[in-house]
Parts: sequence; structure tokens; C-alpha cells
Amino acid sequence: MTTTAQSTGRPETQPELKKVMGPKLLLLFIIGDILGTGIYALTGQVAAEVGGAAWVPFLIAFAVATITACSYLELVTKYPQAAGAALYAHKAFGIHFVTFLICFTVMSSGITSASAAAGAFASNFAIGFGLGDGPGLGLVVALAFMILIAAVNLRGVAESVGLNVVLTLVELSGLLLVIFISFFAIFGGQADFSRVVAFASPEDKSVFLAISTATSLAFFAMVGFEDSVNMAEETKNPSKIFPKVMLTGLGITAVVYVLVSIVAVAIVPVGELAGNDTPLVTVVQTAAPDFPISALIPFISLFAVANSALINMMMASRLLYGMSKQGVLPPFLSKVLPGRRTPWAAILFTTVIALGLTSYVSIDPANPIAVLLGGTTSLLLLAVFSVVNVCVLVLRRNRVEHKHFRTPTVLPVIGSVVCIALVLPWTSGRPLEQYVIAGILLVLGIVLWLITYLHRRASGYGAAELDTKALAAVEKDPSEAERDA
Repeated sequence: MTTTAQSTGRPETQPELKKVMGPKLLLLFIIGDILGTGIYALTGQVAAEVGGAAWVPFLIAFAVATITACSYLELVTKYPQAAGAALYAHKAFGIHFVTFLICFTVMSSGITSASAAAGAFASNFAIGFGLGDGPGLGLVVALAFMILIAAVNLRGVAESVGLNVVLTLVELSGLLLVIFISFFAIFGGQADFSRVVAFASPEDKSVFLAISTATSLAFFAMVGFEDSVNMAEETKNPSKIFPKVMLTGLGITAVVYVLVSIVAVAIVPVGELAGNDTPLVTVVQTAAPDFPISALIPFISLFAVANSALINMMMASRLLYGMSKQGVLPPFLSKVLPGRRTPWAAILFTTVIALGLTSYVSIDPANPIAVLLGGTTSLLLLAVFSVVNVCVLVLRRNRVEHKHFRTPTVLPVIGSVVCIALVLPWTSGRPLEQYVIAGILLVLGIVLWLITYLHRRASGYGAAELDTKALAAVEKDPSEAERDA
């Protein structure tokens, strides 16, 4: 088998990425990546499953995320490279098609996450500008939002650490405003804390299934920490600072989320939160109806979900571009826009998928876009997390020369079991539509891969070389893809 450098025709040595991120910037990056659409859009849906004890699923989701984060920490400090779950799967199993599936699953989760953000954007947009809540209007706004994201993406948006700091502070400010305004109402005697400990599950679900369903939804609010491993090559001394910083970031977001869910239920009756696409706006308006800042919450929410959508669509399009560039997917997906030097074909392809998903979900008004696609995102990522937890155990046989974080063996075992349980339909309570959407996306990826495989084989390329290029696509970091473009 040829080496990656030989198969790509590039020099074996490439310039290293600039190490610019210290503990503070990495902490802000992790917090900013976790904050976003989930808590702004799904608090009401979580309350609909478990009643006033909506904070419980967020706490369980935090525990699952922390266990999986420990697995990521062992792997990222052991292999400080910008590739994430796909690289770990390749090192553990050496099956390149499995590596491709992991990579494509991560990409698909970015598309479903961005589409979920589009639904949340539409709901907050309608409230912010007083446009009503008609389903047709919501679909139009969501589709227009995705097209706008594509236009910005085509023009060329490079993520910078400084911008991430600003975005993180704005997103966090919205949640802190909800907490502080709610405290103002609580001290004024407007809260009913008896609702916070009142558990109520739907009649057609057992207590266990209701908690599992709510946790599956709440987990969407906790994802994002795994993206930080892609910053390993740009972090100063990652083996030393990653463990403390990632766990601190998860802890901060968990405290904020639990506080938000508690004050939301204490201020607003569960019946008004359940099925509410903009629960935090309702909380602020109930807590302080005459307070001017309540009018800003929908727009802060817009900013938060827009940032989430843009980052996810950039990630998805660059992953697709990278796989096409290495010959793993059809070559037309690696087309670059002259002048702007952005991967226009991959951007348009991922945007079309996002538009299709948003339109498909909107057919049934009973399933809000943000809820169904947010659930699909957590489904895809939980499947990836279960693989990562297994990879930790498999890779224990591989030794490295430098010191690295080591998670207790029992944690990845628990993590893999729990993640699988939150993926399976009979233990997670997920609706069938989430599996249909995830299945369609993965089948699409397999079809694209198979078309490329057959074409390249007919052109004289062997399976081994195609598999090697699959690995090259995984190991190619986004900044390098931008340089090549």
C-alpha cells in the first residue's frame, strides 16, 4: 500500500499549524461550540417529556457527555492531530470504509444541526419581528436563512479565534439574561418551585422511556465539545491543558443549562413550555413583560442559532470537499469558485440537502423542525460517540512516547453502553422519522462512495489506493483544505 503522502502527490512534510490557542481561548472555543440551538429551542420539548423535572435530562446528558469527553481526552492527548473520531476509528480498526462512514456521519450531523438551527431561526425571527406563527411563513424563513448561510459560505468566511470569543460572549449573554431576569421574577414572588420537582411523563411512555427520550433531546444541547479536538494541532501543549479545559467547559455549560431549565419551569407552567419553539423568549416575557430587554432575547437567539448553522455548514462542506479532493467522492464536489476560492460545489450540495431536510420535516407541523432534526443530530453523534468509546479500549494496546490523559477503563465501557442505548429505538424512545433521515443521509454517502469506487476501479485504481485516499481525506484538516483551494 502506498503512503498517504505518495498517494496524494504532496510532500511528506507539511508546514505545521500555528499554535495560537492557550487555556483561556480554548475554554471559550469549547463553551461557544456547545452553546447554541439546543438550549434555545428544545427546553420546552424536554419539559413535554418529563414535566417540571426538565433539568434531570440535561443533567444526565451532561454525565454522558462528560464520560465520552474523557474518551476524547485520552485520544486527543495521545494523538494530538486534527481529525477527530474518524482518525481514532482508523487507528483502532484499520478498516477504511468504516473510517469513511464515521467521517460522513460527522458531516451529516453538521447538516442536520444547521437545518435544526434554521427551524429555530424561523421561530425566533417571527417573534422578533411580530410576523405570527404560520407554518408556511416559518418554512419560507427557514429556507431563506439556509440560502443566506450558503451565500455567506460561498463568499468565504474564515473562522478566527477572536471572532469566536465575541460570538461566545453574545451567546452566553442571552442565557445569562434569562437566568438573571428569572431571578428578578423569583424574588418578586412570581415563581412556583413545586413544578421543578414534579415529574410527568406522557401516557403512552414509561418513566424510563420518557427520561430516555428527553435525554436524547437534551443531548443535542451538549454536543460541540467533540469539535475542539480538531484544534489540537493549534493548541499549545494540548496533552497538558486539554483535560482541565474541556472538563471545565462542559461543567460551565452544564451549570448554565440546568439553571435555565429550572428557572424556565419555575416561571412558566409546563403546559405553556411544551411544544413551544421559543421557550426562553416565553420565559423572559413572562418574568418581566414590561422589561425592555425581553425584546432583545429573540434577536440574541437569532444570533446564537445563526452562528451554529454557519459553523456546521462550513464544517460539512469542507469535509465533503476534502473527501472529493482525495478521490473518495465524485470529483465535481471538489470544484472551487475562482477568486473567492471557496468549495462552491460542496457548499451547494450540502445546502440542497439541508433545504430538502427542512422542507421534508415541515410537512408535519406536529414535528417542529428544530426538534426532529436536533434529535437526528444527537442520533448521528451518539452513534459516533459509541465508536469513540470503543476505540479508547482498543487503542490501549498502542503505546506513545509522551505522557497523555488516561480515563478509567470503566468510563468508556459505560459510555459505549449508554450511547448505544440512546441510539436504539426501543430504549431511546426516538421517533421513526429520525432513523429515516439518518438512514437516507448515510445511504446517500455510501452511493456517492460506491460510484467513485467503481469509476476509479474502472480507471485502473485499486481498492487499496482508494482506501489510502480515504484516510488522507480524514487526516486533512480544514485549514489545509482551504490552502489547497
